[in-house]
Amino acid sequence: MRKIFTGALLCILLLLCVSCQKTSPDAGKPGKVQVVVSLFPLYDFTRTIGGDKVNVSLLLPPGMEAHSFEPKPDDIIRANKANLFIYTNHYMEPWAVNIANGLDIRKTLVVDASQGVHFLRAGKGREHDHEGNNGEGMDPHIWLDFANAQIMVDNILAGLIAKDPSHRGYYTANAEAYKVKLRELDDRYRAALSQCAKQIFLHGGHYAFGYLANRYGLKYESAYAVSANAEPSPAKIARLIHQIQQNNLHFIYTEELVEPRMADTISRETGATILKLHGAHNISKKDLEAGATFISLMEQNLKNLRIGLQCK
Repeated sequence: MRKIFTGALLCILLLLCVSCQKTSPDAGKPGKVQVVVSLFPLYDFTRTIGGDKVNVSLLLPPGMEAHSFEPKPDDIIRANKANLFIYTNHYMEPWAVNIANGLDIRKTLVVDASQGVHFLRAGKGREHDHEGNNGEGMDPHIWLDFANAQIMVDNILAGLIAKDPSHRGYYTANAEAYKVKLRELDDRYRAALSQCAKQIFLHGGHYAFGYLANRYGLKYESAYAVSANAEPSPAKIARLIHQIQQNNLHFIYTEELVEPRMADTISRETGATILKLHGAHNISKKDLEAGATFISLMEQNLKNLRIGLQCK
């Protein structure tokens, strides 16, 4: 019932916002392209590609856990004022789709950053096209496969060019340079994770690292499902404890921006040390002020994976 009410409220607010806009879609003073994005990877990709030609606004407040986010009226108004609205995919942010469907397309271009990406089912490793009919159980964390991240960069690039074709060369050069960095990151992961004593890592958070595990041939299990709304069963916790003991693992991973309750529980039962893996959905205010980037977060993840997997 709450979701139905929220969706109805979004629709009303969007209609009100659109009715208040000027009839000329691009009216106003010339200036930077105004971009609103849903999650941190999109924020970082867009500000890197757009450089000084864009203003990028992240809907998620610093420190807000992405899966529990619900947009406020001010967020909807912000999206309506943007030239470009970018979201990750409809599995990750159904609320973003509700916003996108109500935007005035004469003014605001909507970019689904997952166009061209093959989705995996959570825990299965099977691919499904973006247009697949059955979304149940899909893993929305596509950016944690760095090949997918490059596709997302291309989709953002296309949106920026569509809105600001006069700076096509500038945006393209920035995007290509960034994709080189993503490929180099992928190479570092592949080289480092191919020389490890362990081939499995366990996670006390929600199921976020399936794409990463699939790309580098690792096994991965988490305490929670794709969304951490439901508590894991006692049988699931017992299975993770058994996996740690059976595989002689010395580390259990936790995630960002939430209390590591499940990792703490498993650590107490097994003696495993807790390490963090950052899913990069969002970042803390401290990390934002320190200049954290998607690549810097992934570099720290690689360091912690190398420790946990006992890599050379």
